[in-house]
Amino acid sequence: MAELKVVNNATCTFCGCVCDDMELTVENNHITKAKNACVLGKAWFLNHHVEERPVATIGGKSATFEDAVERAAQILAAARYPIVYGLSDTTCEAQRIAVAIADRIGGCVDTTTSVCHGPSGMAFQGVGEVTCTLGEVKNRADLVVFWGSNPAESHPRHLTRYSSTPKGLFVPNGSKDRTIVLVDVRRTKSAPAADLFLQIKPRKDFEALWALRALVKGVELDASVGAEVGIPLEQLKDLAQRMKNCKFGILFFGMGLSMTRGKHLNVEAALTLARDLNEYTRFYAKPMRGHGNVTGADNVVSWQTGYPFGVSLGRGYPRFNPGEFTTADTLGRGEADAALIIASDPMGNFSQPAREHLANIPYIALDPKETATTRGAAVAFTTATYGINVPGTVYRMDDVPIPLRPAFDSPYPSDETVLKAIEKRVREIQGEQRAWR
Repeated sequence: MAELKVVNNATCTFCGCVCDDMELTVENNHITKAKNACVLGKAWFLNHHVEERPVATIGGKSATFEDAVERAAQILAAARYPIVYGLSDTTCEAQRIAVAIADRIGGCVDTTTSVCHGPSGMAFQGVGEVTCTLGEVKNRADLVVFWGSNPAESHPRHLTRYSSTPKGLFVPNGSKDRTIVLVDVRRTKSAPAADLFLQIKPRKDFEALWALRALVKGVELDASVGAEVGIPLEQLKDLAQRMKNCKFGILFFGMGLSMTRGKHLNVEAALTLARDLNEYTRFYAKPMRGHGNVTGADNVVSWQTGYPFGVSLGRGYPRFNPGEFTTADTLGRGEADAALIIASDPMGNFSQPAREHLANIPYIALDPKETATTRGAAVAFTTATYGINVPGTVYRMDDVPIPLRPAFDSPYPSDETVLKAIEKRVREIQGEQRAWR
């Protein structure tokens, strides 16, 4: 007879919305129903199954957990320029241990933020962030602007749970009390959900945002500005007026803003626009984060080093320099001599020079699934999936911590368990080396 279990208020860790109202039906260690999940969440839950793989491999061959920990620790302890990368798809508890390992071995610690919203992190440091929670958006926002983002496909429940249709305390009629504006270079599947769609010319975000800043401050602009950015001046004036007149506005920006020409300068312009608007109303700006706990990774690295990503601990204190200490760059230049990859697949998405160098150095990979990265690892660990098999803490895209309620146990260890074992053994090896000297 099938063993049936229902898990209430489970958390989906697929995207940055981190929806925590899932109702999961589990039969014989397999999720058969995922009530309240979006199309991406259903795929995340229903397609999850525990793969029959060795708990660890060394050089592609099956190994015991203890032998793999020993080999991994030896690699990291012997490295002169090690890197720790990934972290966006694991718990905050595991991330904390990963930073401790990077500190102990004097390496660079970097998250997947460096290849997506890294420019946003730099902009926050440059001009600050006027921020709020998604709960405040749901209950208060009467103007919601999505810039360079396609939530209908990337975050399907964002519109229905937080930003468009939900009824809130001060917007009791839901979407009837809100104006949704979409700014993008093309008409995406989010456009039908918007009250106003503005099609901007590619790579003209910076100019458009500065034009809005000028209009908000009452500066008269020439009509040629509209032709330059692809949005007629009258529409820009209308948007600026809507922003000034709303009671509570929010600008959600995606990688269409952070990873196009201008990068962190684009995000600085968006953040400064939100700051300017607070002279007239309440206005906020938030990035649309992708991976389930990439926000948690930035928070954990920040509270331990003072910086969110791309941090070198090689001198015994943290140094932050994107482009120098970020993983895609340290690998691309052939500098790193060992790596610890956690819940990430750089072999599947890094540049060719970076992948070639990674293939030529010994590295350790932790992942629940077999990937191009685990296949080439000197040491690979099969780990349990966070949120489905592992409890812990993750951060929603608005920096709100959310607890995980696992659906069923996994025969494999958690990332935290593996990293604790590696950190303990590295500490012992370094103690032995000091005693020998």
